[in-house]
Amino acid sequence: MKEKLLISACLLGRNCKYNGGNNYHPLTEKLREQYDLVPICPECMGQLPIPHDPSERVGDKVLSKSGADVTAAFRLGAEQTVKAARKSGAKKAVMKERSPSCGFGAIYDGTFTGTVVPGNGVAAEALAAEGVAIWGESRIEELLK
Repeated sequence: MKEKLLISACLLGRNCKYNGGNNYHPLTEKLREQYDLVPICPECMGQLPIPHDPSERVGDKVLSKSGADVTAAFRLGAEQTVKAARKSGAKKAVMKERSPSCGFGAIYDGTFTGTVVPGNGVAAEALAAEGVAIWGESRIEELLK
C-alpha cells in the first residue's frame, strides 16, 4: 500500500487557481507512481469561487487585491485541509509555494508587487501544527526515491 501524500490540486493540473488556471508540475506524475495522492485546494475547500481576486496574507489576515477581508474563507479551507489530512492519514504534503493558503516558509507580502517574505499560508500553517511535513513544488524531487 502506498503512503498518502496531500498535494495542492493546482499542481496536478486542476483549474482551481485564483484566476481559473492551474500550476501543473510534471513531476506530479512521478509522485503518483510512488504515493497515493490526496488532492486538496484549501481555497476551494474554503468556498471561494473560482476565479476570484488574488489574495495575500497580511499578518493574521488574508486580503484580496480589492481590499476585501477573505480571512474566514482561508481559515475554513485550512480547517477542511487538516480534516482531509486526518481522514487520509497523510503525514506529508506538497503545497504550492508562496500561496496565501499553501505557501510554506515564504509567501507574498500583501502588497501585490511579487515581493516574497518569510511566512506560511493559512492551510500550510495549520498542517504544520498537525505535524504534517510540507514540501513546496520546487522540492518534489526530494520525495522521489
